[in-house]
Amino acid sequence: MFILTIILWILLGILIVLIILALIVPRTYHVERSIIINKPLPEVFAYIKKVKNQDDWSPWKKRDPGMKQTFTGTDGTVGFISKWESDHKHVGHGEQEIINIEENKVMESELRFLKPFKSQSTGFLQTDTEGEKTKVTWGFYGKHKIPLNVMMLFYNMDKAVGKDFEEGLLDLKTVLEK
Repeated sequence: MFILTIILWILLGILIVLIILALIVPRTYHVERSIIINKPLPEVFAYIKKVKNQDDWSPWKKRDPGMKQTFTGTDGTVGFISKWESDHKHVGHGEQEIINIEENKVMESELRFLKPFKSQSTGFLQTDTEGEKTKVTWGFYGKHKIPLNVMMLFYNMDKAVGKDFEEGLLDLKTVLEK
């Protein structure tokens, strides 16, 4: 009986620590990277607002060129949805829906990841004029629900996704500067 009591106190202690961590660990995340493209802003924005064009520069498409994709709506307009299914562990299943377009400024999309884990984020591609060139910023942000935010103590979202954004932006620059 004494050992059972000790085990229960240990479990209670672990639970209290997890609750405290869940309350103090940040729940939000924001990752972004930028690149300068030697093309005028209207030309760059006309290209990046179309989700299907991401097939030409997306690091995830390179990981699984055979992923199954379906599209609904008119690409480059609010409401367009791209769905994907992949068996590759870094691609998974999900969908991207354009939720906002400010012409020649930003295209925002809701990213709904369904497999291997379920989550939702807001992605964006933003353009700014840099003289006669265009600065493109690619990123995403969102919130982790409690208690899943505790996992972020062991997982650096910026390191995990930042490299993919850098790789994709370099490929985007290559595609647009051809």
